[in-house]
Amino acid sequence: METKMFCMQCEQTAGSESSGVRACTNAGVCGKNANTARLQDELTGSLITASRSGKNISDKLLVESLFATLTNVNFDDTALEKLIAEVGTSHYDMYKVRDADEDTRSLKTLLLLGCRGVAAYAHHSLVLGYDVGEIGAFLKKALAAIGDDGYGLPELLPLAMECGKVNIDALELLDKANNESFGTPVPTAVGRVIEPGPFIVVSGHDLRDLELLLEQTADKGVSVYTHGEMLPAHAYP
Repeated sequence: METKMFCMQCEQTAGSESSGVRACTNAGVCGKNANTARLQDELTGSLITASRSGKNISDKLLVESLFATLTNVNFDDTALEKLIAEVGTSHYDMYKVRDADEDTRSLKTLLLLGCRGVAAYAHHSLVLGYDVGEIGAFLKKALAAIGDDGYGLPELLPLAMECGKVNIDALELLDKANNESFGTPVPTAVGRVIEPGPFIVVSGHDLRDLELLLEQTADKGVSVYTHGEMLPAHAYP
């Protein structure tokens, strides 16, 4: 079977266990094309190489790049190419993870997807002006381990467990950043009336982006509607 891409990091993933393939291999069910998937892999591989070599890349670049590789967050090939250039290293071959033995593949994949989730929380805190602290150091350590072809169960399992703890740290930081920036959430009634006129529908989880959008559309007759993922934004004063 020809494989143009190999992406299996979301609940929409194509294929089935009975076919022996659980991945989008031609185009993503989410709409991602093979070239975008390739660039996301290349960016991930570049971060792994940088982490293994000890290259000094900023937490901002690290977190922004990892977040950009998270399933359907960024389909802008030009933006991905720019991030690859900023990291500025050769890229580790991500197919080595796919082709590893079952335990190694499972743990490296778990660790990588966990790191991408941590990066998402950290990114939202960074754009609100908060320092990610030791989170960046852990992400580099974890990425370096993913790129170590000699690592197996004994080395990877503790890191996967540590990733869970760091994820809680990242959530605590984001909770602090959101509360201090927008106020403590309170129970809020949400209107469901469709207003006449032009409108914008907002998805995602970036409260700062929504704040900027509301400021720019204020008093301009443009309605802003939130997708379910952004529904919690209504609770912040």
